[in-house]
Amino acid sequence: MKRISQPPRSAGILLVLASLAFGCLQAAAAAAGPARPNLLIIQTDEHNFRTLGCYRALLPDDQAFIWGAGIKVETPHLDWIAAHGAIADRFYATSPVCTPSRAALMTGRYPQNTGAIQNDLPLRDDLVTYAEVLRRAGYATGYAGKWHLDGEARPGFAPARKFGWEDNRYMFNRGHYKKLIEDEKGPRVGSINAAGLPTYALDGADAKSFTTDFLTDRTIDFIRRHAAAPFCWHVSFPDPHGPNTVRAPYDTMFLSLDFKQPRSAQSPGKNLPAYAATLAGAFNKKQMALYFGMVKCLDDNVGRILAVLRETGQLERTFIVFTSDHGDLCGEHGRDNKGVPMEGSSRIPFLLHAPGVVPPGTVVRSALGNVDFKPTILALMGIANPTKDEGRDASPLFRTGRAPADWAELAFVRIGGGPKRAPVGEDGEFAEGSGWLGTFGRDYKFIVAPGAAPSLFDLAHDPDELTNLFTAPAQRDIVRSLATALADYAERFHDPHLASSRVKADLEWAMSTRAAYVAPDDAAPALAKVKRKGKQK
Repeated sequence: MKRISQPPRSAGILLVLASLAFGCLQAAAAAAGPARPNLLIIQTDEHNFRTLGCYRALLPDDQAFIWGAGIKVETPHLDWIAAHGAIADRFYATSPVCTPSRAALMTGRYPQNTGAIQNDLPLRDDLVTYAEVLRRAGYATGYAGKWHLDGEARPGFAPARKFGWEDNRYMFNRGHYKKLIEDEKGPRVGSINAAGLPTYALDGADAKSFTTDFLTDRTIDFIRRHAAAPFCWHVSFPDPHGPNTVRAPYDTMFLSLDFKQPRSAQSPGKNLPAYAATLAGAFNKKQMALYFGMVKCLDDNVGRILAVLRETGQLERTFIVFTSDHGDLCGEHGRDNKGVPMEGSSRIPFLLHAPGVVPPGTVVRSALGNVDFKPTILALMGIANPTKDEGRDASPLFRTGRAPADWAELAFVRIGGGPKRAPVGEDGEFAEGSGWLGTFGRDYKFIVAPGAAPSLFDLAHDPDELTNLFTAPAQRDIVRSLATALADYAERFHDPHLASSRVKADLEWAMSTRAAYVAPDDAAPALAKVKRKGKQK
């Protein structure tokens, strides 16, 4: 972890002594932090981390500008959060698809232990979310936007099961609706087809009814109404998930940019398994321009929220988290959307403004997952956590830069292995019997799967993830170490993929001292078929 330091100053011995005294006071204040801080969670859906300026600043140009030299969307308000707090450089969706990722964030448990291991499965009734912990501690709680943890209801406004969210009038279970309205009947989708059913059509949405703006207005209203008491509010924007449409003027703002196909889509790679293979397909520049437009609209609305926190005097006593449920490949490896272990799919933004607790300019470089969120944020807020979470408390990394003595610099990421049911909904689940699980570190990523070959990627030297080094003799010790950690995770947290004969065999070899790898006799064909949604075809 590193911090961006301020330039040194000196002006005589008296000034030095005064500065030291002031520094001691600041340190004491930082150690204490604000009493009962507010918590504001801003979550997006299917968000590529490279669209944030603060992430581009940490990357070499060839990784920061994968869609062409200088091709970018400015995000000054999100960048402000990073500059005045922390940015987690390697933050991963514990399962890069909507429902299981959100379940991990809410509960601090791995998806297989939440009941919501795949899309459209409901969260278990008995689980205690971070919102419930804060509600019990006296916080006013509320949630607006996409929830995706109450089964198959769509849109499903204001679910009966609240999980700690007292005000959930503007929570809807599923869907990526572009227009929302509210009247005496309450909130509802503003675009209706001839059959009377809600649709994703833009349908004339404006700065009041476009979903991002609508949810921001409800966020601002909640902040104003609870200015005198500690609150926890979670706003979950459906964008920049497809369909790639956005209101004016964002719909034309980036059309003049000459988007290029990412470099990873222009090479077949070496020894790539199905979940990492480059797919053939056209790259749609207009769809990327609209994706950028959605991101810009989101950033402008974050700016509106920050302005109200300043206006009401709450900014310095409000912890602000910005994150997403998973990424979007946006053309990397010739793919769109998510569901695979590649960086564009599984690596997500995570920014944290925690005044008095997390020093401004902090960069956390350890691999973290959103399963670590609940124990970490409660610890940073000084709230007793009554549950035994499966995620890690990473608060020392944010607070002091020092990891606990037993800290492991690894995150475990997985997808699939749920109950036998057909792929559901618009999110494109994997084919039955497929999926994968992996150990993700800062420099390496190791993956096994029931229906595909294992892989090892050297992220430091191959950031495009084009060369599978699993059988490379020089990497044997790395494979053994990461496989041992993965097997331990799978056994301790009951990952269903451990029942796969291929996963067992591949882990056994990876942990052994045997040199030559031979694929298991019963190795299944590569089943991991990614469903493309026509987003950038």
